[in-house]
Amino acid sequence: MTQPHIFFEEVNERQGAFHRRAILLGAFAGLGLGALGGRLAYLQLFETQRYEKLSTSNQFNFKLLPAPRGVIVDRNGAILAANRPNFRLMVARDKGVDPEGTLKTLAEYVPLDETRQRRLLREINSAPKRAPVQIAEDMSWEQFSAINVRAPELPGVTADMGEVRVYPHGGAFAHVIGYVAKVNKEDVEKAGPNPDPILLHPSFRIGKQGVEKAFDLDLRGKPGAQKVEVDANGRQVREDRQGDIPATPGKVIELTLDVDVQLRAEEVFGSESGAAVVMDVRNGDILCMFSGPSFDANRFVRGLSGAEYRGLAQYDHKPLFNKALTATYPPGSTFKTMVALAALENGYDPKTVHVCSGHWVFGRVWKCDKVGGHGPLDLRSAVATSCDIYFYQCALWLGPDKIAATARKFGLGEIFDIGIPGQKKGLVPDRAYKARRFPKDPKWHPGETPSMGIGQGYTNLNPLQLCVMTSRIANGTKTLHPRLVRSIGGVEQKSGAAWGELPVDPAHIAFVRDAMAAVTTFGTAAAFGDLGLGGIRMSGKTGTAQAYSYGTGRGVYGTRGAWALRDHAWFIGFAPQDAPRYALAVLVEHGGFGAAAAAPRAREIMRTVLLKDPEIVAQVQRPTPMPDLPPELQNEDGLPDAPDPLPTPGRPAA
Repeated sequence: MTQPHIFFEEVNERQGAFHRRAILLGAFAGLGLGALGGRLAYLQLFETQRYEKLSTSNQFNFKLLPAPRGVIVDRNGAILAANRPNFRLMVARDKGVDPEGTLKTLAEYVPLDETRQRRLLREINSAPKRAPVQIAEDMSWEQFSAINVRAPELPGVTADMGEVRVYPHGGAFAHVIGYVAKVNKEDVEKAGPNPDPILLHPSFRIGKQGVEKAFDLDLRGKPGAQKVEVDANGRQVREDRQGDIPATPGKVIELTLDVDVQLRAEEVFGSESGAAVVMDVRNGDILCMFSGPSFDANRFVRGLSGAEYRGLAQYDHKPLFNKALTATYPPGSTFKTMVALAALENGYDPKTVHVCSGHWVFGRVWKCDKVGGHGPLDLRSAVATSCDIYFYQCALWLGPDKIAATARKFGLGEIFDIGIPGQKKGLVPDRAYKARRFPKDPKWHPGETPSMGIGQGYTNLNPLQLCVMTSRIANGTKTLHPRLVRSIGGVEQKSGAAWGELPVDPAHIAFVRDAMAAVTTFGTAAAFGDLGLGGIRMSGKTGTAQAYSYGTGRGVYGTRGAWALRDHAWFIGFAPQDAPRYALAVLVEHGGFGAAAAAPRAREIMRTVLLKDPEIVAQVQRPTPMPDLPPELQNEDGLPDAPDPLPTPGRPAA
């Protein structure tokens, strides 16, 4: 028979094991609960603010808003580029949105042809999810209202009001101001691996040309943000205006241009192709930089159709080309001022006489503009009458290197930092250039020098350089540099007169200025020296530059022949003649004679410039002095006696 004590021992052993296990498990559970309680206490007491922010970020979101783009103004504060309200339409790709069907529905309210719908569909499908893509802008109030009324039926569609860039003067400033356009893939890639998020905003525009491009970062400002409440899927539920972050507007860019002078240049050019540049010879400020024909920059902001762009690109007058900076042309007879100055600087006697018979033989027959010739001329008369025969021989006496050295002192062949890109350096040739450019024939031949003496051959310059040259002649002492941007955000930019002294004998410059006065007195532009402003006159120099090779001939003048084969017309000048304040360079592309095409336009532009100067206006409007009275009409104070009173009607005179 089994003993009971054995049974009780087994029971006690099992209970002991159970108790030990229960205690161990309880200890583990206690540790877990303690750790959990400690973690909960830590999160609630020490991490409260962090999780409140995370919770709020799930509930609210911020939408980037572009800052108002900085305004561009002229020297007097006139608006050249600004912003205006704009009704726009956007579509975002999201769950439940059929982009193709949505576009077809929207085409009933805004003009969207099949080609544009296909292009927009590609943009929507390639954009990030929920990133809006702009479908239309500048909608009318009727279109805007019709779409907003149907907003519940159009998921993913947003119609709101933004800003669009506007250029009040259309094409007059297009080449200088430039324009803004939508950001493309290349713009984002240029920004680097971490581009500014604002570049991806559908309404953001980036500068594409001129001042808009050169000062894009200054004009952008600092973007703001709009606080909105979103649902679990990230869709906007409502706006929280109190949490908005205001944007910082872009800086104001003040230019040295004068809107009235620029518009006058556009008016006098009409449909002609060419350029005009005007500078203040006291400080280098550019008052006018016009290139025509131009284009309407507002059309580029909205986006040109393919047909519109092809029309501009294929037009032979090249409206997209900035002829004041980017194009270079042979300067023609305007370059004779540099040849004359170089001759004087190198010891040439200005009384040296050459006889012009209309032709000159040097290896071949070289012709002059005037049939039959000008007869015997000294240097001053040769500049005034623009005699080619004289300058052929004067250039041979000098050689190309001495001419080029003097021309470079006056800014020819130089690129100036005026703030905007696109300048072409042009060319002032010398022997070193010939050796670099033509290694198979590196020697400068004597027969190449006469062409250089009259501004032909290898010589090519742009209107800005010729205006700088004329400004330095008119100033006489300063190495003037052109200045286009007067201030950025109120910070004054460096003056064009702060570039040192001109390393040329003032007496030689005075001689050239006197010769340019003779041009508008009895020379090639005698009809345009008088500006019709009292005694104020303009000095200048005409130029007719051959644009096409005609063998030994000179080209097609005036309006004869095909437009592309006609000569270029130039005029450079400064006024007032006795105390210069302003200088200009005018080019009429394929315009023929400089005196016939460029000089009249230069005269009208210069008149506008002078009439904008208060001191000149006061001088023009100065009343004529009273004549001296004879002694018998004066009283003891030297004044005339008081007049007798007029008779009262019905009574005899006193």
